[in-house]
Parts: sequence; structure tokens; C-alpha cells
Amino acid sequence: MSAHISHAPWPECCLAILNYNGSRHLQEFLPSLLQTNYPSLRVVVIDNASTDDSVAWLRQHHPQVEVVQLNQNYGYAGGYNEGLKAIQTEFLVLVNSDVAVDSNWLKPLMEEFLEHPDVAAIQPKILDHKKRDHFEYAGAAGGFIDRYGYPFCRGRLFETLEKDSGQYDESCEVFWVSGACMAIRKSAFMQAGGFDSGFFAHMEEIDLCWRLHLLGYRLTYQPESVVYHLGGGTLNYGSSRKVFLNFRNSLWMLAKNLPASEAIPKIFTRLVLDGVTGARFITQGNLTGCWAIIHAHFAFYAKIGQVMTHRKAWSLKPFRSIPGVWKGSVVWAYFGRKKTRFSKLEIKIK
Repeated sequence: MSAHISHAPWPECCLAILNYNGSRHLQEFLPSLLQTNYPSLRVVVIDNASTDDSVAWLRQHHPQVEVVQLNQNYGYAGGYNEGLKAIQTEFLVLVNSDVAVDSNWLKPLMEEFLEHPDVAAIQPKILDHKKRDHFEYAGAAGGFIDRYGYPFCRGRLFETLEKDSGQYDESCEVFWVSGACMAIRKSAFMQAGGFDSGFFAHMEEIDLCWRLHLLGYRLTYQPESVVYHLGGGTLNYGSSRKVFLNFRNSLWMLAKNLPASEAIPKIFTRLVLDGVTGARFITQGNLTGCWAIIHAHFAFYAKIGQVMTHRKAWSLKPFRSIPGVWKGSVVWAYFGRKKTRFSKLEIKIK
């Protein structure tokens, strides 16, 4: 954004922090969020029926923070769906409990909303909390997706995280906005049906963003807002549960949102590529990872009927017509052609 425009008064914005047994993260990261320089700010913790001292600690040390207590652990997707029912604020930032911020991080996001009514969701630049000159895995500098539905980011391809040298300091349209820190209009969130609670966790933000595109909204990355994400706070990046959720949910997402002419060939290709990944896990001695992929495929087959019901309710668009979709294969580019940086993929940025 080349110039800042004064907005007085600023509209109310709510930081919605989903928590599950995250007392340690709240104690470390909440203070920086509370120091946000924004005149009309609500901070709400949505608690997924934690069994630790999260709620008691909040009430003792930060009574100004609102708490929405849920009666069970609904996961990331269901937790936000349930918790946001109690929040009527139009402008929301869904932020993980392990995110730290600079004091002036919020206004650039709000300026983007106010200047562009067709923008439904915005992602800040997400850097690594432990290595602050590098991008963080979950979002980096904005989310893209390849022709087979593999998500990737500017600044992060698979396990390769780039150093932030200002190479992604221009705002652009993206396919998906990270759930680690997602600024979103509540009206758009509700119009899109919220998160798919069946996902439980992982990929649900990409699925939601896809539906926002289908509704005609734009999604953007705003580098003037910078946050720092610890990452892996709920599930370790290498856990078999995370592998299962990512592979199952990715297949669900493709089946839900691709036009029929594209869904069958792309899903077949994904199943084959998933098999290659499973074989790679075996060669690495990761048998639990291989089993997680097999389990994910059977879980996908079990929900085909539910997915077909969803498809009937949406006007689906050709995949490549959506901003942030790359015509190439990020798997082949990364592992076959050794292109480990986003800039090497030669993707046109809008």
C-alpha cells in the first residue's frame, strides 16, 4: 500500500483467539496482542473446553479479555464456527494463540478492508517467531495452489523456508489466507458457510478461501502487516495425525470445489501422488506416516456422499480461472527440477 489514508473513527475489530490447553502460549503471546495500536479493539478467547488453567489464568490476569467457553473440543474449524456465533463484530482477525505481533500490525489490514470492499480476507506477512528473518511455514507471504491442489506459499515450498529479504514486499491477490492469522469480514465468513467442521483441523482455511472465490470475493496478502508465528503449537509438523488430516482434507477439498470435468482426473492424479509419498515414507522408515495416508484415503472414500451433497449447493468455477492457481506442478518443480524458491516458479502475480 503506497499511501495510508486516515480513517476516523476506525471501525471495531475483534481478535478471536482459539485456545485448547494453551495456557503456556497465552501467557507468552497474549501480551503482545493486547499492545496492538488500534483504537476500537476487542480481544476474545474462544476456549475449546480446555482442561488446563487457561480460562482461570485469563480471568485472573486479563479480565478485560472476553472468554467464550465451548462445551467440547470442536477442533479448529468447529471451534471457530461455534465461537464466532457469540461475536457480532464485522471485522475479525482469527489468530493462533502462538502468534506475536508488533504494535502497528493491524491498521494496514483494516485499511485494505476499508479501501477495497470486494476483499473478503487478508493475510499479513508471517515470519518465524524463533528465526524472525525467515518466513514461517503456515502462510509465509501468501498462499497459492498448483494444478493438482497442492498448496504452497510465497516464501515456503514444502520444507524450504526462505529468508525475508524484502522479496515479497508487494501486496498481491492470493488463493488462500493462512488460518494462523486470517483477517476476514464476518459477513463473508457466514455467506461462505464458515469452516467445514468435518475437517476438524488443517486445510479448512483453504477450503473456506476457495468458497470465498466462488462467491466473487478477492483475497489478498498485505506485507505492511507483520506477525510472528511459533508454529506446530497444536500438532507437531511431523505427527501422523497431522499427515492424516492434511491428506484426507485435501482430497475432500478437491472433491467439494472442483467442477466435475476436473475433479475426477485431478483426484486420480492426487491418489497416485499420495501413493508415491507413502512409498517415500516407507524408504525413510516412517511406517506410521504411510499408514496415515492409507487411513486418509479410506476416510475420504467414506465421505463421498456428503461431498456430493455439498457440490450441488455451489456454482463451481474452472480451477484456473481463480487467482492464485498455478498451472504447473509444485511437486515436480520442487523434487524433480529442484526449484526450491517461489520466485523460480515463474508465476504471474496480480
